[in-house]
Amino acid sequence: MDDRNMITVEIDGKPVTVEQDTTILEAARRIGVFIPALCSSDLVDPYAACRLCVVEVDDGRRKKLVTSCNYPLRRPVSVETSSEKVMRNRKTILEMMLARWPNVKLISDLAAHAGVSEPRFIHPGADLNPNACVLCGLCMRICEQGIWENIINFTGRGADRSVRMPYDSRQPHCIGCGACAEICPTGAITMADDPNQPYDAEMVRRAGMRVTEEMIKYDDEQCDMRGVGTAHLVEIMDAYDLLPVMNYRFGAHEDTPKISSDVFRQNYFSKGKPDGCWLGCTMACAKAIEGFRLKTGPYRGEKVLVDGPEYETLGGSSNMGVFDPDFVVEYNFYCDTYGLDTISFSTMTAFIMECYEAGVLDNVKTGGLEIPFGAGDAALELLHLIGRGEGFGLIAGRGIRYMKKYFAENFGADPAFLQDIGMEAKGMEYSEYVTKESLAQQGGYGIALKGAQHDEAWLIFMDMVNKQIPTFEDKAEALHYFPMWRTWFGLCGLCKLPWNDVEPPDNAETDEPAKVPGHVQGYCEFFEGVTGKPQTMDSLVRMSEKVYNFQRVFNLRMGFGRREHDVIPYRSAGPVTVEEYESRQERYDAQLKEDAGIDPKGMSSVEKVAALRKHREKQYEHLLDAVYKRRGWTSDGVPTVEKLLDLGIDFPDVLELVRKHGG
Repeated sequence: MDDRNMITVEIDGKPVTVEQDTTILEAARRIGVFIPALCSSDLVDPYAACRLCVVEVDDGRRKKLVTSCNYPLRRPVSVETSSEKVMRNRKTILEMMLARWPNVKLISDLAAHAGVSEPRFIHPGADLNPNACVLCGLCMRICEQGIWENIINFTGRGADRSVRMPYDSRQPHCIGCGACAEICPTGAITMADDPNQPYDAEMVRRAGMRVTEEMIKYDDEQCDMRGVGTAHLVEIMDAYDLLPVMNYRFGAHEDTPKISSDVFRQNYFSKGKPDGCWLGCTMACAKAIEGFRLKTGPYRGEKVLVDGPEYETLGGSSNMGVFDPDFVVEYNFYCDTYGLDTISFSTMTAFIMECYEAGVLDNVKTGGLEIPFGAGDAALELLHLIGRGEGFGLIAGRGIRYMKKYFAENFGADPAFLQDIGMEAKGMEYSEYVTKESLAQQGGYGIALKGAQHDEAWLIFMDMVNKQIPTFEDKAEALHYFPMWRTWFGLCGLCKLPWNDVEPPDNAETDEPAKVPGHVQGYCEFFEGVTGKPQTMDSLVRMSEKVYNFQRVFNLRMGFGRREHDVIPYRSAGPVTVEEYESRQERYDAQLKEDAGIDPKGMSSVEKVAALRKHREKQYEHLLDAVYKRRGWTSDGVPTVEKLLDLGIDFPDVLELVRKHGG
């Protein structure tokens, strides 16, 4: 914290140093000074409606009464929270509240604390309900600011003021998130019975509300999922050399700012609307672009709504060497329109572009397409060819694994080179992260049962940046824990993002968001609240372990599921070409010397590439050994009979199959 932004004030004679613009109420709470406040919450903006938080401020020139919840501290002042003038004002307010809501415990408690027992006033519309609405406005503010719905609001004036749904609708557009009931200080708002009939609806709501609170408090300063969704990753990946550029050859580019999240925040994303996969999700990471005019394809010239882009689509654009935001939006829309995955399209197009530049392809073989890196127009034309099922699109649309075989058999390409640069595993194209410096993430892609996507284990930051899993055993443990959790999310139809994309700042137990104990406990409570079956982290992981091992056996039955099928293209482990090596020569030279024990002095770049490759391929094999051992599999990647017995999936045909393969 910059000391120039700090300020010291006195509250009831106690000094406190806070950041400028901290409110008096916040500062007082930090040093344990009580100031009553009925309409205040750290989940919504200050409102100053109840006036109970009034204090007396002396700025050296004069004294004045101010509401402490919205008074920003910008210079040294002296504050009195219970001066004679303050208490006279506060007691009068509490007397009026007692007259109107005599049986609300919160009001009577605050009155008693201020020394008020009976009001001097009589209110003609006194509400005797102990759970009466006290017009604090917290419900309407969290609905608008926290949930982005603005469903409830004040209506009427004076004594007739009340909180209502729009037009007193009997079927209001309420999403049932429960935030208003949770924040209500008197219990005036209650939740109706849940038609889904969970075992303990209140437990489910509490677990959900904790996520809502974290999103409202911390998201702006952390990932900003509510502002730009996963697009916030673009500049982060570029800064850490993890953004795929030109078929994963590089991890950063000088033109990345052209497709950064700020560009889309300021010029593309629609504003002021709740957006999420389902109503009530306060993460609201799904973004949209309204009124985008298309430049190509069957809808050329029309204005359309575009769902996205997310990080993977932006990273796919840099992977093709295209740093044009309009291109990103256009290919995003047409992939959705044609039913294509943006990851698969961009990764296989990047492969085609490198093959074009390497001479494997030319414009004759592509049917007239000139498609080097950066050729956005050609990439869009290829997309339309795939969508129409025409020309070179019939070849490209079948994916990288097919193209590797096709290019070798029909164009005389070197199969080894194609294998090195064709970023797929098990037939699935890689998602958009450079993994050369993260052995654990290489395993996350290669060992994943369904192919090279990061859903099973995203470990780059733990491994490469934070250095939290240094040994093979550490990496193997991570490659057990994380895939099991992500499998569990899929089994239950839940989103993983609240698990690892927001965290409390005082999370002292771990630096890894996905292991925040409170988040893990939240999912345990959610499952118990729905089913009535108490859970622990280990019991949830074990659910997934049963399914995960059964899936591995199923792969085995389909002719896969062994060590040979967990291989990865070498580019995901290290530099394939001299150009790649020399672009990060200082880094790779140091790794040769420090990690492989090879002095690079006097070696040619070709020799260095070969030496580093030998070392990294050996490291990957060691990783496979460690992961298989941790998972209870054989050295060939087959689940053992003992493991299947332990998990209770020892069905006769399953046992027969694994025994046949050495399990």
